Amino acid sequence: MIAVLDFGSQYNQLIARRIRELNIYSRILPHNIPADSLKEMGCSGIILSGGPASVYLRNAPRPDREIFDMGIPVLGICYGMQVMSYMLKGKVAKSKKREYGYSEFCPAKNTRLFAGIGKHTGVWMSHQDKITRLPKGFISIGKTDNSPIAAIFDKKHLFFGLQFHPEVAHTPEGKTILANFAKKICGCKSNWTMSSFIKNEIKEIRTLVGNRKVVLGLSGGVDSSVAAVLLHKAIRKHLYCIFVDHGLLRKNEAQKVKKVFKEYYKINMRAIDASGLFLKRLKGIKDPEKKRKIIGRTFIEVFERSSQKMGKVDFLVQGTLYPDVIESISAKGGPSATIKSHHNVGGLPKKLKFRLIEPLRELFKDEVRKLGTELGLPEEMVWRHPFPGPGLAVRIIGDVTKERIKLLQEADSRLMEEIKKADLYRKIWQVFCVLLPIKSVGVMGDERTYENVVAIRAVTSSDGMTADWAKIPPEVLSKISNRLINEVKGINRVVYDISSKPPSTIEWE
Repeated sequence: MIAVLDFGSQYNQLIARRIRELNIYSRILPHNIPADSLKEMGCSGIILSGGPASVYLRNAPRPDREIFDMGIPVLGICYGMQVMSYMLKGKVAKSKKREYGYSEFCPAKNTRLFAGIGKHTGVWMSHQDKITRLPKGFISIGKTDNSPIAAIFDKKHLFFGLQFHPEVAHTPEGKTILANFAKKICGCKSNWTMSSFIKNEIKEIRTLVGNRKVVLGLSGGVDSSVAAVLLHKAIRKHLYCIFVDHGLLRKNEAQKVKKVFKEYYKINMRAIDASGLFLKRLKGIKDPEKKRKIIGRTFIEVFERSSQKMGKVDFLVQGTLYPDVIESISAKGGPSATIKSHHNVGGLPKKLKFRLIEPLRELFKDEVRKLGTELGLPEEMVWRHPFPGPGLAVRIIGDVTKERIKLLQEADSRLMEEIKKADLYRKIWQVFCVLLPIKSVGVMGDERTYENVVAIRAVTSSDGMTADWAKIPPEVLSKISNRLINEVKGINRVVYDISSKPPSTIEWE
């Protein structure tokens, strides 16, 4: 395992992903995790991430000093290089010239870290501090025009430092550098695969559960579907799935979920139509956070009532993913900023008295898709776009009514048809309609109309942590617009959202 210690870099998730792409397990951990804990995990190497702080400030985050006495390789990236230098008695100071963006890097010869790297290679810099004196035992092994010490090395202890970010796409040979560190220097083997993950998870789940009952809230989304099939494979009849239809799903989605899991997989599943209750409680509620809380509380109430009918249930499965954990519980993972709360991280009442099973907690979204494919789930289900827990309620800006839900379902259905026809569904991370709380003047059949405005939101991303707006061809957008206006009664204007995350979020609410 390679441990990535989090010092608040916006790129630390990328570091873990790059290592996992080598089929080597990697985890993001708090920057101040004790060295003893890393030893217990069987850590083969440590990467110190970048971060926004300056190491010479009083409250700057620092790792446990004893990680440098563990006898395993350490790679410091940007702030990580500086904090390692500072703690090992080197000197770090503010640079007169801040270096940000592309630079040309010249690596030293005969260094294992740079094996296979050209004499000159492009790298991505982002720093305002520099090392003015190297710690004892370190030498410089690379430079840029602005940084005579852009990479450092302590041969005795196998400590390395990079002033640039090898994990980002703007450093073309960065993957090779990280592969050299993990394989050539730390001695890691590429044996962390989805098949090995399944084998280990099934073994752990069976040992934990035994003959006791496990309940899972099934939504039909990628995460809960993959979790359900994995648990079913592990414990069969001891798994009970509850599908709560809150009436805020996409068109015909409830029927599809029932068909796949009840009829095809033969999973124990109880389907509950609670749409009337949810709609009643959402009446007149416009604030998005209030919507989320009402839906969350009502879901738990319905879920709890149904689970009580099953007798004694010991475990609850949640489809929590690694980005959920990183974004929602940033205080446990390091000084990264909390972006938003997620519906499946925390928030469960203690009175439920279930022990949690989170089989996907260590996986990124693309890894969950690989897992689903390995488990034999249908391609349509594995590649289903992310869908929020509160459903269409957070895609209907303003009042949530039966009529507005129906209108959005019809619009969304036609949008999906055109995206799939254009062979764009797999190329786009997420695409959906948002019903706006405004009306606009239009003309239909020589008559004035005053009807609803729908926004199309489409983004490209690798894991949802960051996203760019999708450049859908104009001719496809034209077809979408025509179909929505001509076929969905109540819509007379379609707009396209061209904002990225950050600063915007993917969902509007």
